[in-house]
Amino acid sequence: MKINERQLELTDRQIKRILASGNYYSGVYQKAGISGVSTPEEFEKIPFTDKSDLRNAYPLGIQAVPDEQVVRIHSSSGTTGKPVIIPYTARDVEDWATMFARCYEIAGITARDRIQITPGYGLWTAGIGFQAGCEKLGAMAIPMGPGNTDKQIQMMIDLQSTVICATSSYALLLAEEINKRGLRDKIALKKGVIGSERWSDVKREYIARELGIELYDIYGLTEIYGPGIGINCSDQYGMHVFDDFLYTEIIDPQTGEVLPDGEEGEIVITTLVKEGAPLIRFRTHDLSRIIPGECSCGRTYPRLDTITGRSDDMFKVHGVNMFPSQVEEILGMVDGVGSEYKIDIAHDETKNRDIIMITAEAEGRVEFARVGEEVKRLCKSRLGVTPNVTIVSINTLPRSEKKTQRVFDHRGD
Repeated sequence: MKINERQLELTDRQIKRILASGNYYSGVYQKAGISGVSTPEEFEKIPFTDKSDLRNAYPLGIQAVPDEQVVRIHSSSGTTGKPVIIPYTARDVEDWATMFARCYEIAGITARDRIQITPGYGLWTAGIGFQAGCEKLGAMAIPMGPGNTDKQIQMMIDLQSTVICATSSYALLLAEEINKRGLRDKIALKKGVIGSERWSDVKREYIARELGIELYDIYGLTEIYGPGIGINCSDQYGMHVFDDFLYTEIIDPQTGEVLPDGEEGEIVITTLVKEGAPLIRFRTHDLSRIIPGECSCGRTYPRLDTITGRSDDMFKVHGVNMFPSQVEEILGMVDGVGSEYKIDIAHDETKNRDIIMITAEAEGRVEFARVGEEVKRLCKSRLGVTPNVTIVSINTLPRSEKKTQRVFDHRGD
């Protein structure tokens, strides 16, 4: 899917705005001799950017408008280094709400719905994005924010919420609690809009079954507005991404080569109209592919397939490159294994070798020892690594109201 003429025109305008602003990227483009873009070939010569550049420009080096035009800032968590701070103009906020309302509409949500919003508010882009889109749509927002599960469920019952917005981890926690308390017949949920982290088919099926809802994947990241830049439709095959606001590429994460539609690689996004912090060819590190052809729903927005992981989530054990998604896939192949797991990596000094330990939950109806051996066998045959496997009862591993950390690497401890 090559960049079209309108997208090229908007990108050219963005480059000229960046150069005129004197921000961090104006120096990058001047040094690279970039003054504009008029062809797809020129576009593909523009250097990539990623989160490390944004951290180098901390706190507001990427701002491309005067202070008086900035109405809000948002920030990443900063768990792996300096946080990333993104300034927004009034138009950026409006555009984000427009995209988010579009997401709700694609999911079949209307002004008659009551939308319970559980993601966090504050510097994080989640809660406020869900709410702005809800208000733009004209639906009733129930801005709960994270935590206080007793209150969440009470409000869900009392207000008869029809839509739940959450991370998959918190949706799982709510589903388990509602199931445990026997409250399924007292809730009115019909749909769930889930974002912030990739999730397995096992977890998806459990949440959908226990809450009796249709689930929709919403996509986004702090650097590119936030959640709400794409969502899957009722056909449940790929997330529509709004190409009037964004241009999306897939590249080989190792070589940077642009890949044809249908091939999996790293998602790269260009913001076509963003004012406060325009980004051109931003490497998201999310792994997916562009689904070729048009969707049977009739919408012409390009589609991203399910996010399979992140290029920077890779870890190496015994010289083998591995991703959490590969372990997740194996666990999903074993009968009785639940959706929750964790991976611990350590170094055995006595044997001078790395050890990988997988802890996974399983239903009480299966024999834990047999399940553990099956997971070991599949890991050895598919990944070339034999882990230590511990199988525990459902609800043993901790639940999270936000993203769940899966990999714990103790080799540097």
